[in-house]
Amino acid sequence: MALTPYSPDSQLLRTTFSYFPSGVVALAAEIDGVREGLVASSFTVGVSAEPPLVLFSVQNTSTTWPTLKKAGRIGISVLGETHGQTARQIAAKDKATRFENLELETSEGGALFVHGSPVWLETKAYTEYPAGDHTLILLEVTGIFTDSEIDPLVFHGSAFKQLLKSA
Repeated sequence: MALTPYSPDSQLLRTTFSYFPSGVVALAAEIDGVREGLVASSFTVGVSAEPPLVLFSVQNTSTTWPTLKKAGRIGISVLGETHGQTARQIAAKDKATRFENLELETSEGGALFVHGSPVWLETKAYTEYPAGDHTLILLEVTGIFTDSEIDPLVFHGSAFKQLLKSA
């Protein structure tokens, strides 16, 4: 085995990173009657138990995060195995159609959730850290819902995939 020395080749780096499987989440809220949201595969649970913290990273060029972080509560939906098209829709550049025809639920605090997800986490902004061309976002968990009957959507090799069912 021979390592390739790193050079500023963003496509090679993205391809290499894509071979690390990850879950896919929608982060969303209703702010002054407008639904705002984004999709992240850079989501991590178990950052801290006291307080309960989760983490994701967002590109510094995001136009959605500056608005979304102002929400009183942000909903995190771990997208289910049938949500490949939902992930693409919420991640689309056209903000006006991101939530069109989706089955959603809004909490009293304004957190927005996608039905058919194995996990919902209601969160609030905790802190941010600059990290190169991204920002690391820590969110504090304020509410939890799980459905063990639904498997998560997985992002691997630059594609959405489902977990294999064992016999």
